[in-house]
Amino acid sequence: MKTVQDSRVETMHLVRNKHLNGAGRLFGGILMQWMDEVAAIVAMRHAGCACITASVDNLQFIQGAHQGDMVVLIGRVTYVGTSSMEVRVDVYVEGMDGMRKIINRAYFTMVALDDKERPREVSRLELVGEEERAEWEAGKKRREMRILRRREGF
Repeated sequence: MKTVQDSRVETMHLVRNKHLNGAGRLFGGILMQWMDEVAAIVAMRHAGCACITASVDNLQFIQGAHQGDMVVLIGRVTYVGTSSMEVRVDVYVEGMDGMRKIINRAYFTMVALDDKERPREVSRLELVGEEERAEWEAGKKRREMRILRRREGF
């Protein structure tokens, strides 16, 4: 059994000119790549094996980032199934004063793979505190919605 903190990941990127779109903001595809990498590292740390992205839910571009901004990505496991994990990735812009404002959030479904690239069982998640329990319950509901959407061909 592992805790949320056992696999938590925090990374930072400096937005450079090569990361900008035509409007002078951080290109969404670059941000999504950074988020997917964080989600994968979180999942691999939790599962102890290779993991792949199965889906991304609720990707919200709340605010943009610009050249010179420091972008902070924080990922953590929120829910665990048999071979899958839900990983929440929050993205912030950090000012020179250390204050962070959220600019993006998404939930990634990651699947652990064995050496034959088949789904394999992952460690259970030990919840510590009310916030983690609330996130777990919300994760269960998101999982049910994903299953329902898949049945409906969405």
